[in-house]
Amino acid sequence: MAKSLLVISRQAPWSGLSAREALDVVLAGGAYDLPIGLLFMDDGVLQLNQAQDATAVQQKDLTANLKALEMFGIEDIFACGKSLAERGMFPGNLNSAVRQLPQEQDISELIDRYDHVITI
Repeated sequence: MAKSLLVISRQAPWSGLSAREALDVVLAGGAYDLPIGLLFMDDGVLQLNQAQDATAVQQKDLTANLKALEMFGIEDIFACGKSLAERGMFPGNLNSAVRQLPQEQDISELIDRYDHVITI
């Protein structure tokens, strides 16, 4: 049986390559039917903002990568509720189907469900 993997994305979409790399890891895992989940925390939740403008920083928009998650069978997508609230983001403002985890205990329980965890 394949080992499960949780990728925790903590970087803002335009702070470097980390945000794109996290999505690439998840998409690659999905392509090989690996049981995989994605958790957005800290500035990583900014990747979920509908109002992103990649042209302002002369980079590619990550929205297409987020939309591809569903095509690759990635359904376990989560966001830290505290991180969303600290950045004034609400579920209605997100550009992806994300389950909000309101408590730190919920995040600990999520991490415990996976065999491997990568923080990017």
